Amino acid sequence: MTVRRVTVLLAAGSLMLGGLLAGCGGDRSAEQAARGGDGSAAAGKRLSIATGNTTGVYYVLGGGLADQIGKHLPGHQATAEATGASVENVQRVVRGDSDIAFTLADTAADAVAGKGAFTAPQPIRALARLYDNSTQVVAATASGVTSIAGLKGKRVSTGSPNSGTEVIALRLLKAAGLDPEADVDRQALGLPESVQALKDGDLDALVWSGGLPTPGITDLFTSLKGKVAFVPLDGVLPAMRAEHGEVYAEGTIAKDVYGTPADVSTISVPNLLVVNETMDPALAGSLTKLLFDRRADLEKVHPAARDITRDNAPRTGPVPLHDGAKRYYG
Repeated sequence: MTVRRVTVLLAAGSLMLGGLLAGCGGDRSAEQAARGGDGSAAAGKRLSIATGNTTGVYYVLGGGLADQIGKHLPGHQATAEATGASVENVQRVVRGDSDIAFTLADTAADAVAGKGAFTAPQPIRALARLYDNSTQVVAATASGVTSIAGLKGKRVSTGSPNSGTEVIALRLLKAAGLDPEADVDRQALGLPESVQALKDGDLDALVWSGGLPTPGITDLFTSLKGKVAFVPLDGVLPAMRAEHGEVYAEGTIAKDVYGTPADVSTISVPNLLVVNETMDPALAGSLTKLLFDRRADLEKVHPAARDITRDNAPRTGPVPLHDGAKRYYG
């Protein structure tokens, strides 16, 4: 075969491959054009919702929200995307990869301040404060761990990289006087992998921040009844608040949530629904209105939606409300 013949074939193959990539979302510029340069779904009117691990509440509730958007927001469809959660979700909204995102308030506060995982203030705005996450630290009873300080020398999952769970897990360890890199065998695993590793005996404990009940944690307590237990967090709450502020509050995991012998003290953090500041105000207002118009349907998807209230929702500080959401709340 001549060199000219090979060159022609390669050129044709490149054109075909380029077309295939564009059709599969591989052409980043084409995707951005379809979604609008400002990070909003423009021509295609398909919204992407950044959620979290597939066994967490973000993913379940995000799927419910996507369903309600498709049914009740004319001209729009939505997809819930599994992600590493809070930090990644903010990054996705800022880049325009996602239109809507679930995030923990402590991560969002870091984002607007340009600290922690963020090197500069991020252009995000809130649609609503949702339910509160409960920090859930679960340890194998055989490990003997009964406090955060007791995690020293243990194999601990601190959550997916760039997740809100990881942010809280590292702060918990530091609040207990531990160095996350030197004092524990830290493993950055998502919730499904963490649950399985604890079942297999490859972990001593896991940290998870999520709504109640979280399906993956329910699975863990059902499968390993009596072999796992919650680690109480009241001992580290004062240090957490002293260092990071009142975004961290006292909470309780009631015994009937997972069938534990008694209630467990925990640390709660609000969840926010955020978007890029450039989202069209009319769309932002419609999404906020939908959240309350269809709340009963969201409650059927997950009971955490019961805590989304009209009075509480505008309390998103220090993350500013989007102008469209402000108009809805009046």
